[in-house]
Amino acid sequence: MTTPVLGHFARDQWITPSAGSTPLLDAVTGEEVASISDDELDVAAMVDHARSVGHESLRPLTFHQRALILKQLALHLQTVKDQLYPLSYRTGATHSDSWVDIDGGIGVLLSYGSRGRRDMPNDTVYLDGPAEPLSKNGTFLAQHIYTSLPGVAVQINAFNFPVWGMLEKFAPAFLAGVPSIVKPASPSAFLTEATVRAIIDSGILPPGTLQLITGSARGVMDHLDERDLLAFTGSASTAQKLRTDPAVIVRGTRFTAEADSLNSSVLAPDATPDTPEFDLFVRGLVTEMTAKAGQKCTAIRRAFVPNALQQDVIDAVDARIAAKVRVGAPTAEGVTMGALVSTAQRDEVLDRVAELRSGGAELVLGNPDDFAVQGADAGRGAFLPPLLLRADASVAAAHAVEAFGPVSTVIGYDSLEQAAELAARGRGSLVASVITHSPDTARTLVRAMAPMHGRILLLDRDDAKESTGHGSPLPTLIHGGPGRAGGGEEMGGVRGVLHHMQRTAVQGSPDLLTAVGSRYVTGAQLDDQRTDGWQHPFRKSLAELKIGDAVTAGPRTVTLDDIEAFARSTGDEFYAHMDEDAAAANPFFGGRVAHGYLLLSWAAGLFVDPAPGPVLANTGLEDLRFRTPVQPGDEITVQLVAGQITPRETDDYGEVRWHTTITNQRDEIVATYTVLTMVSKTPQPAAEPRVEQ
Repeated sequence: MTTPVLGHFARDQWITPSAGSTPLLDAVTGEEVASISDDELDVAAMVDHARSVGHESLRPLTFHQRALILKQLALHLQTVKDQLYPLSYRTGATHSDSWVDIDGGIGVLLSYGSRGRRDMPNDTVYLDGPAEPLSKNGTFLAQHIYTSLPGVAVQINAFNFPVWGMLEKFAPAFLAGVPSIVKPASPSAFLTEATVRAIIDSGILPPGTLQLITGSARGVMDHLDERDLLAFTGSASTAQKLRTDPAVIVRGTRFTAEADSLNSSVLAPDATPDTPEFDLFVRGLVTEMTAKAGQKCTAIRRAFVPNALQQDVIDAVDARIAAKVRVGAPTAEGVTMGALVSTAQRDEVLDRVAELRSGGAELVLGNPDDFAVQGADAGRGAFLPPLLLRADASVAAAHAVEAFGPVSTVIGYDSLEQAAELAARGRGSLVASVITHSPDTARTLVRAMAPMHGRILLLDRDDAKESTGHGSPLPTLIHGGPGRAGGGEEMGGVRGVLHHMQRTAVQGSPDLLTAVGSRYVTGAQLDDQRTDGWQHPFRKSLAELKIGDAVTAGPRTVTLDDIEAFARSTGDEFYAHMDEDAAAANPFFGGRVAHGYLLLSWAAGLFVDPAPGPVLANTGLEDLRFRTPVQPGDEITVQLVAGQITPRETDDYGEVRWHTTITNQRDEIVATYTVLTMVSKTPQPAAEPRVEQ
């Protein structure tokens, strides 16, 4: 039976080579699954296609529109994911491993689909903070903005997560408006190719936004420049070669790497064998040794344990492995740990274990030459048992050699300071766990370890049930680490999106910056003149409302009776409002003052148009600052300005953010804040007049 040759998807068409030269083998049976051709593609044309067709497809779409496409794609993949699981089993992954890869990848799409609509504007430009004043009179300011790079995001992925590894890079790039070219690692490329076929067959993605290279990517760097990005997951040696390529160091291609990572877990001194935390430590260590057969960039490679507890930990790990771990074919009943991705990878792991042992580490659990395998021929598959080593803190190899498989090393420590120092010997890690129920210990270790880690999990009896675990990177958090771990951040919610965009400082007048950013900048022209044709902004739908539409209302005089009545009705009798002598002694007030919330309530009463209309609901208030106290006899005036308008793609309404300023009779600013409302997209029918009975 002839096995298929993996295809490429280039310039919006599938290219299937006539023959393959590199066989891809089933990790469990050793049978050929598919083959990869070494024929070279016209990579230059692919890059050009992404920059032209792909960029033009994405450029006019807003963040919300791109986010909805990601959601639609995720929902489609959920309907076809059962076709991907059998292929995942052939990479050696169990059903649980496959769920993390396949459903986890789909979850990344859903997360960015949600985050893009919740935390980003329905626009093509993202504003980075408020406008920065640059002049005395406010006529010259600066606004930092993010815009989409006009290039391509090339991703070169590792073999261990052929679906998640692709989608966790694709989603933020797509949301940023940047097309992707995907190059999966060969051993599991057949699963990536099947996923891309499911994506392309859906017809959901715009043209040019996703391309796939399953064979050689030779020459791809030759065509990248300052418009482009390269994200790499793999070995530190390959990362170093890419990092020093002229595309990066001469032409300015943005480069992000996730490389080797000697992640760790620290058992704190308070987590003794009689505590829940000790059990959590052992469970986490065994899970990270056996999930994906230890082939995870986040797996625990070093287990730091108080010297007095080393043997307790080893015995507990031994007992848990004996009770819970069954090595074998992913589809065999009872199997909890599958095969490594290939026999070559298995041999690589054994070489690294030998290197650790020759460097001074002792193998204390597991025998690679004698172990049981269920439902498969151990001689044909890429199987290994969990292997636990023990090393003194002085064993340099334990902090330098990564065996990318079901391998971890227990290392003793004397103090929290030494534990943090030992963790740092890994020269930068993706993640560390600290297992403790002591707040003081958590504070000490996190502050000492954070500079050398991308993520730290604090685990104890209180958060264990809901914890996502040591080895689970989440699309809402950064995924990356300093130093040896690659020195980059592949994910991280909006951070991951902005990595694919250019930040620019734009300087200009309030009117011009308002136009550029589609957000009101203080000092820009307002439409608040009650002249012929003026309409209260609350009477305008989103189709009619413009940034700068405003209403100014007041003044209203504040009296002592008002202050006391508000205090009685609310129960807020704070001395600044009710005790003249105490308020006069306060350095901020110099006498009794009005409640801030009284002023907010009055401001609403001044600017609200009460009749039914396009304004559907007040959903919140943000950035409230009280600037100047208001005393009896002062007058307040309020100005409400339509500052930002965000229609919702899937609803018949959208959000309007109103910049609100309260001033006194001396034009001093009393308070500033933002009022959030939901407003109908279209004009509402006039309300029927109320008939008095």
